[in-house]
Amino acid sequence: MQRKLYDADHEAFRETVRTFLAKEVTPHYEQWEQDGIVSRGAWLAAGRQGLLGLAVPEEFGGGGNEDFRYSAVLAEEFTRAGAAGLAVGLHNDIIGPYLTSLATDEQKRRWLPGFCDGSLITAIAMTEPGAGSDLQGIRTTAEDRGDHWLLNGSKTFISNGILADLVVVVAKTTPEGGAHGLSLLVVERGMDGFERGRNLDKIGQKSQDTAELFFNDVRVPKGNLLGELNGAFIHLMTNLAQERMGIAVAAIAAAEHLLEITMEYVKEREAFGRSIAKFQHIRFEIAEMATECAVTRTFLDRCIEDHDKGALDAVHASMAKWWATELQKRVADRCLQLHGGYGYMTEYRVAKAFTDGRIQTIYGGTTEIMKEIIGRSLLP
Repeated sequence: MQRKLYDADHEAFRETVRTFLAKEVTPHYEQWEQDGIVSRGAWLAAGRQGLLGLAVPEEFGGGGNEDFRYSAVLAEEFTRAGAAGLAVGLHNDIIGPYLTSLATDEQKRRWLPGFCDGSLITAIAMTEPGAGSDLQGIRTTAEDRGDHWLLNGSKTFISNGILADLVVVVAKTTPEGGAHGLSLLVVERGMDGFERGRNLDKIGQKSQDTAELFFNDVRVPKGNLLGELNGAFIHLMTNLAQERMGIAVAAIAAAEHLLEITMEYVKEREAFGRSIAKFQHIRFEIAEMATECAVTRTFLDRCIEDHDKGALDAVHASMAKWWATELQKRVADRCLQLHGGYGYMTEYRVAKAFTDGRIQTIYGGTTEIMKEIIGRSLLP
């Protein structure tokens, strides 16, 4: 089924992304995996290539294009390349909207040029050891001290946590306000009391630095409040649909790519004197996965179209995120099985995809949270 989502400009951009990956990422990726972190040079290279700040206005060094389809192309190609470590999607599609929609003119002039050229790497710090999806459980506090906020607390599982120069921190500014007493504060590299813990050892996405962050009496200037005071809950909810769409797009791209790899493998692999692709069971497995991918792709393309029109709601974004990531998990498991013992070897792409992709049903809102959002809309 021919896709109608992209036009010639998107496909030209796809070639640019593939060239960038082949030159700046793939040759170095194995070393980054061993190091547990990507090089800052890769971020600068992405900035030079125009891959950062796609939706940031041109006056601040960005691409000035809010068409989410370009972000979808990025997600698809980075996924196909197995390059999860260079978290361009997090930077562009999750943190970028906070800066472009909430920052003051002064803040935009201060932060966005570096955001776009790769010299200022970003992270968002929401999750805490005792609070994952539950915003009301956040314990990090920011006390108003007149000309600054005094920030105390800790965060964990923070992507880009080691490399980040700018961290958007969710903190409690009105203790009695619950989820509606939270604000977004921007903490910058070098602020006294801002410390990074260990680079967490994950089962997958080894080159994507994920860290613990600690804030001990950090003096955050009043000028670093992002958005409205006590407005973090609304700000976070506003941007979640795009975050979940980005994860969903990467998920279906991963499933499709794994299916392609596995189809080639079963054609070449022989058992009992013939290609295993000749066995009915193998053909049925491939047929089932191909059909599920085709149906999911059609739904996601429609969601992307709706998102570009500003018509995608939280429920359908949750459906997309839940379904696509669970499909990715199933496909990775089945494709590894079809590879047999070779699928368990890290030198095979399917093994790496199996561990790298496992986080997809967890971050950005777990599958269980997605179902709860959908269920509440149907049975309020």
